Amino acid sequence: MPAVAPAEALGLEPEEWSSRLEAWALPRYRGQQVFRALHQERLEVWSDLRQLPLDARERLAADFPLHRPRIARRIASADGTIRYLLSLADGEQIEAVYLPDEVFDAAGAPLRRRTTFCISSQAGCAVNCQFCMTATLGLRRSLTAGEIVAQVLCLLGEHGLCPGRGLDRVNLVFMGMGEPFLNYDNVVRAIRVLTRPEGAALAPRRITVSTAGIVEKIRRWGREEFPRGRPNLAISLNASSDEQRQRLMPLHRGQGGLEALLAAARELPLGPREYVTFEYVLLAGVNDQLGDADRVLARLGGLRAKVNLIAWNAGGSLPFAAPERESVLAFQRRLIAGGIATYIRRPRGRDIYAACGQLAKS
Repeated sequence: MPAVAPAEALGLEPEEWSSRLEAWALPRYRGQQVFRALHQERLEVWSDLRQLPLDARERLAADFPLHRPRIARRIASADGTIRYLLSLADGEQIEAVYLPDEVFDAAGAPLRRRTTFCISSQAGCAVNCQFCMTATLGLRRSLTAGEIVAQVLCLLGEHGLCPGRGLDRVNLVFMGMGEPFLNYDNVVRAIRVLTRPEGAALAPRRITVSTAGIVEKIRRWGREEFPRGRPNLAISLNASSDEQRQRLMPLHRGQGGLEALLAAARELPLGPREYVTFEYVLLAGVNDQLGDADRVLARLGGLRAKVNLIAWNAGGSLPFAAPERESVLAFQRRLIAGGIATYIRRPRGRDIYAACGQLAKS
């Protein structure tokens, strides 16, 4: 199990709480009480945990200070999307997004997914994708497991969601600031904590981790054990050739090229109805031609895959343009004709810079 910082109260699992409290001469069941109080009852101060003796509460307050993120700013879109600027205990800031109804188009038929929270795994990002506004921030630091969990609990509380009251309709996507696989241990630990039935009890099948393509970590993800099931993985493809991907995603260098990336994707264990998901941001005149679609088909041949197409969302002075709607539809039709399930993600929150690739802490 990945290591955790000593004072990371929200990053500890029930068994870890039990072991720590047992060392204080408290019965092991107290660990379950502490975990439930933190994650289900959303405990804010240790003094409110009346089930524990006073001296235990005082020691918890001294050894495990509870740091919840503060909502510094809420920005609402005309379409119901809300962009959150969250301040962490050290003053660092991250962004997260609430999407009341994320929508995809499947060959003209709208598919409506349930409530979605898009969360961050790092403050800023080190990957430097050329079409992404978050990349302009650089990397400030990675979030701890406890900070990731606290971010999620903060957003769930903001929208009145708790176990038994709508969490079965919640999707959680690691698609905000940062590259989750460059903060692998903390992301995996946070997922384990968030999916515990004694806590937030989020469904693993409704959690998606998006990576720009850290090949070694994709392979590790395929071997990772998750007691309640493996969450979904989405791989950002965004190009049909090595040369093209290198220009758009400098991280591509040193990863072994598309051959190594897709080989790692083929190694992922899949259930009977599971697919490897690829995200593809379409940039006008760059990677949105039918020839690109044909090369994508050739690359993905024999792989049980689906593709989410994302028309580029404008950001600052980045030197790209969004493709015409017909170009997006033509790209989709070509992939579907080639046997790849392909969906178009409808943009949400563009007017408040909350859409994919637009988060830049403002």
